Amino acid sequence: MPTQSINGVRVLIVDDDPALRGALNGVLDMNGLEVLEADSRKSALALLEEETDIAVIILDLGMPPAVHSTEEGLAVIKALSAKMYPAKIIVLTGQDHEQSAFEAIREGAFDFLSKPASIEDILQSVKRAVLFYRKEQALAEEGTTRLQFNAKVSDGLKAVREEAEEKLVRQVLKDTGFNIYASAARLGLKRESLYYFLKKFEIKRDDS
Repeated sequence: MPTQSINGVRVLIVDDDPALRGALNGVLDMNGLEVLEADSRKSALALLEEETDIAVIILDLGMPPAVHSTEEGLAVIKALSAKMYPAKIIVLTGQDHEQSAFEAIREGAFDFLSKPASIEDILQSVKRAVLFYRKEQALAEEGTTRLQFNAKVSDGLKAVREEAEEKLVRQVLKDTGFNIYASAARLGLKRESLYYFLKKFEIKRDDS
């Protein structure tokens, strides 16, 4: 898991439950994040028009006026994907998790957590999202578009995540000329963790 600092990173919580928003806000704030809140698709999109440096969005799918469907949450994801808004979207919802997960990932969400999710799982997901957000911002500054990966939705969320992770690790190793120290630093990983990924994805120096 990345050891990078997330202090000052801006996160938007989009959920119609004020109690849940408050609880999440408190946890994220205690971990150094700057937290904003929205209670609907309309308020979220309006806020995002003004705030262009939000790195992570934690999004509920079931919100008024369609609390028992994924319509409102998916509409947020579609709108942001269409505008190429760079924030990474973490879906946190109580909707039917299997179908909702596939729909959310297909539309452009970065990760999916089912309610109730543990604080540890939420923080790990946020840290992972920040890692990808920062890497994509760095690539954009170099004139490169966001990372693309081709795992099929039907292969499941694990396959999607693993292909994204492998692509990121390979890209950073290529950028650094397979320098383990530099790559680990860029990824916010310990060297031991990077070696784990090399073994997991069977990455060798000649591959870079």
